[in-house]
Amino acid sequence: MKKPVNKLLVVALLSIAVVGFATFSQASISGSKHDFSQAGWSGGQICLPCHAPHDGVNVANAPLWNHELSTATYTLYSSPTLDAVPGQPGGASKLCLSCHDGTVAIDSFGGKTGNITLSGSVGTDLSDDHPISFVYDAALAVADGGLHDPTVRLSGIPGAAGTIDQDMLFSGSLECASCHDVHNANDTGGDLLIKSNEGSALCLTCHNS
Repeated sequence: MKKPVNKLLVVALLSIAVVGFATFSQASISGSKHDFSQAGWSGGQICLPCHAPHDGVNVANAPLWNHELSTATYTLYSSPTLDAVPGQPGGASKLCLSCHDGTVAIDSFGGKTGNITLSGSVGTDLSDDHPISFVYDAALAVADGGLHDPTVRLSGIPGAAGTIDQDMLFSGSLECASCHDVHNANDTGGDLLIKSNEGSALCLTCHNS
C-alpha cells in the first residue's frame, strides 16, 4: 500500500524552490545595457537580438541563439606568471564577442547582415584583457598558488550558495560570463558584474592575494 502524499508539504517545498530560484534571478534585463528595445535596429525587441523563439542556432550554453557569431582569431593574454592555458574564446565568451570584438555588426541577427558596429569594442587583441576560456580547477589553484580552489571556495554571489565551480564556471572553464551577467541579475555598478567589486571583492573571489 502506497503511503499517502502530503499535498500541503509538496506545495510548500515547491514554493521554497521557486522562491529560491527567484532570489538568484530576481532582476531583469529590462533597463540594463543589454536592453535594446529602444534601439532603432532592434524592432523594439529586448530578447530577439540574441535569442529566437523558433529556428535559433544550437550553441552550447546559449538557448536558441539568434545572433551572427564572430569568426575572428584572437591574440590571447600571456604572461610568464600565468599557469593557466587560455584557448581561443569559446562557449559563452564566443557569444559575448559576437558583438564585443567589433567584427560583427550588432544588428546582424535573425539571419540578417547588419551594419552597426559596437563602439568601444574590445577588438580581437585580448592580450591586455583578463584571460578567458581556460580550465580553472583545483590543480590550477595548487600550481598557481595565488588562486582559491574553485571546488571549495564559495562564490558569494547574492542569492547563490554554491562554489566558484558551481556558480561561476562553464563546464569548469572561466569565461566572460564568469564575472559578467548579461541578464543583469546582480549588477550594482553598471558593468553587469555578477557581484559588487567594492574592495576588489569580485577579484578576491578567485584570487587569494
